[in-house]
This record gives sequence, C-alpha cells and structure tokens, in this order.
Amino acid sequence: MSGSHMSNEKEHKSPRESGEDSEDESEILEESPCGRWLKRREEVEQRDVPGIDSAYLAMDTEEGVEVVWNEVQFSERKNFKAQEEKIQLVFENLTQLEHPNIVKFHRYWTDTHNDKPRVIFITEYMSSGSLKQFLKRTKRNVKRLPLQAWRRWCKQILSALSYLHSCSPPIIHGNLTCDTIFIQHNGLVKIGSASASLTPALDIYSFGMCALEMAALEIQGNGDSGNIVTEENISKTIDSLEDEQQKDFIKRCLHSEPQERPTARELLFHPLLFEVHSLKLLAAHCLAKNTGNSNISETITDELMQRIYSPDVIVAVINHLDKPATQIKMSDVQGAEKLEKFVEDVKNGIYPLTAFGAKQPPPARSRAISPEMAESVKSVTPEPLDTETRKIVNMLCDVKSIEDSCELAMTILLRMDDKMNRQLTCIISEAETPTPTALAQELVHYGFINEIDRDKIASLIEVAMQNISGPVSPSQALPTLHFPPLPQPVINPGSILGPINPTPTQVPMHSTS
Repeated sequence: MSGSHMSNEKEHKSPRESGEDSEDESEILEESPCGRWLKRREEVEQRDVPGIDSAYLAMDTEEGVEVVWNEVQFSERKNFKAQEEKIQLVFENLTQLEHPNIVKFHRYWTDTHNDKPRVIFITEYMSSGSLKQFLKRTKRNVKRLPLQAWRRWCKQILSALSYLHSCSPPIIHGNLTCDTIFIQHNGLVKIGSASASLTPALDIYSFGMCALEMAALEIQGNGDSGNIVTEENISKTIDSLEDEQQKDFIKRCLHSEPQERPTARELLFHPLLFEVHSLKLLAAHCLAKNTGNSNISETITDELMQRIYSPDVIVAVINHLDKPATQIKMSDVQGAEKLEKFVEDVKNGIYPLTAFGAKQPPPARSRAISPEMAESVKSVTPEPLDTETRKIVNMLCDVKSIEDSCELAMTILLRMDDKMNRQLTCIISEAETPTPTALAQELVHYGFINEIDRDKIASLIEVAMQNISGPVSPSQALPTLHFPPLPQPVINPGSILGPINPTPTQVPMHSTS
C-alpha cells in the first residue's frame, strides 16, 4: 500500500512538484503517539486500493523523509471490537515484512477514542509514479518494451510475490495492477502489500495481466474510457507479441483454472526468466549484505579496484597442449557498468536472487502482539517499540561521577552506518550490580542498538567502568543502568550530533568496522 500523486496526460506540474508548497497543504493536522510522524493536510492518491478510506502525506521526523499516513475507519465501535484480534494479527504481520521490492510498512496503531474507531498505518511514499504512467510515456517513443527490461521487472515483481505467498499464512496482494506497481528512476520496482482472504492464484492472474500490459505497453481495448477487457482483447494482445517464450509465460499465468497456474516461485524458474546467477551478482549480494546501510560507493569504487588490480595484472591463464599459455589481463576484461553502481543497484533490489538465494519471510506468529501502552493525548493505543537495524561504526562511552552524589552519569555516543549519530545518557545507581552484558541487552530491548552490536557495547561499558575518574567505591564498578518507562526516557535516541571528539579522560573511540 503506497501513495503516489496522479498525473494527467500533459504531465502538468503541481505546485508541490515545482517547489511551491502551499501553507494549507503543509499544515500539520495530527501526530503519531510517539511524535515521530506528522500528518499533513495534503492528500495522496491511493489508486483505488480497497479498504483505505483516506491517505495523507506525512513527515518522518526521525529519518527526515515523507511517508504516507493511511487511515481505515470503522462505522461503529462494535464492528471494530469484533475484528480487533484479527486486525492486530494482520498488521503485526505486515510490519514484519522486509523486501526491497515491497513498499515498506513502517508502523500501525489504533485510535478508539472516537465513536468511529480508526486503524492508522504508515507506509513508504513512492513519489516517482506508477508503472502505468511509465508505460504511457514509453508508448510515445517505442512500440514494444525491450525484452531485457521486461524480464528485469518481472523478476522483481515475482520475487516480491513469492516472498508474500511464502508467509504463513500466505499474504495475498489482491489488487495487483500496473496502477499499484511503482517504479523509481533507477529501475527499482515495488509493489504494495495487502492481506485478503483469497488464494495466491488470484495474484498470479493479476501478475499475468500486468506482464502482458508491460510487454505490449497496453492491452487492446483497455483504454482510459474504462472498457472491460475481453478474452478476445487478451488473445489479440498476446498474439501481437513476437517472443514465443514470452507468450507461453503469460498464458500460463492467465490459465482459466486457478489450480493450473504456476506459483510465483515456479515462474521464476521459467526458461525465459531463469538464469544461473553469475559470480559477480553473488559477490555483489554478499558485499551489500555485509555492508548494511552504509554507502556502497565509500566501500568499493572503480578507482580502488584499479589501484589493486592494474590493467597489467593477470587474472587468468589458459593452458594449451600445442601452443603457449594464454594470459587474460585486467585490461582484457570488459566492464561496461560501473562497479559501485552495480553493487548499489543490487542493494536496492534491482537484481534480486530469484532462484536459490531468495529472501525468506519472517516466522509466523500465532497471535497478535498488542502495541505497547504509553501515555499520549493524541491516541488511545500507542505504537510498539522499534528494533534497531542499523549497525554501529564507531562508539564512545564516558562515565563521570556526579558531584555531591553517589551516582554516576553514563554517556554513550554511537556513530551508525548511515552516518547518523546517537547519544544515550542515563544515571547509574549502585543499588544492584548486573554485568555489562545485561546493560547492553537492555539497550537492545529498547531498540537503541542492534543485537549484533550487543557484545561490543558490553565490552565498551566494561572498559569505561574500569576507567571511572574520581573516587568511587568498589560496589560502583558494575552498577545498574536504570531506564525510565517509555515514552519519556532520559535517553535521547535520535539526536544528530556534530563530530565526536573524545577527551583525554574518556574511553577512546572504538571502531567496529
């Protein structure tokens, strides 16, 4: 589920697109319970996504990006109560989805304060437009979409569908059309995620229609007037295609018997789409996975590769029985595509591992996890805690004694892999003496650090406690770290700091890269 502004045939720029936001549209109407998302007056076209009553642009104050604020309203409170458990289960499952070709579902919460309860959920904002709009623009210049581009789009969409259908229970999109598929300027394709009491075969048929429309740029008889597409229109459009394998692929998706249609994963193994992943692609996926959210261009560049592997470096030798061996040098290897761009595209999801390395869905949940309770005047039911996915690049821990007190002040400064800094501060009590590992686990629990970095933070805290400046008693060596109840902790989770410059009395900055 995502939003995108509608554009007419003349592609007239809206005031917003030309940088002329009106004061009315940017007015803040409401905020999320945690204060992270701010709902604006400007509405977003949802392209007839079923079930969505209204959608607005919103600002993510933590990430500094625009998102979509979606609302589903119930006519009566009793109708909501009857479905509350099911609603929570559905939305909890949606928040767990992580796939580069699926529009990100950030968070949801319920508002039961009024007579008409609402379910509010935040999704990624796709500003680049729908695939339908792209096909209309393309049709002005070419008669057919190149097969290579068609294959790339199909792989991305099927990769997303296979991921959704592999969930337990399967998540069905239920409204897949070229209007609900979004394409970005770099060729990345994304679909929304929905949940319907339907079968995966319905999504496969819808995908087949999308694949046909992508191949032919339009389906005969499917004009803007809203004409119903007949079987004859579909057959004529398929017959107009030149590639026989492409025709077979689409016909399989549109089989009249749902049980005869292949699954999304089976379609990825169709001769037209299937290919053995190259070593270059596998290596790029490995690199993208290990670098997390960091900038790929800073990790690997063509200039770096040229310094390591000069044109005269021999990369392969072919031995012959009847003549001297043939040497293959770096200068003989053709590289039309810049290496860092290729790895960045892999990270963004443009080249998914569709066969043996497909992304797996999260484990199934037997029941819904209710959102955590927190005080808020904006909504009755607040949002659940975050899980930190970013990794720590640099870290600093400083422990100082508080004047005229037996307590200590601990400050942890973190540099994340997306170049954001995070500052955590708290007062240390000598009431209990847990281990540094327990303190680090508490930071993981509250979503301030990634679980992967738990041991590193524990070691950092241990070193810091051994280097406390000033007179302290032995019982203060490993004290308790107390976090006040959310949502108003003493910790500042999202501050953007300047350069971190440790002083001589502080524990030195540790690099975890």
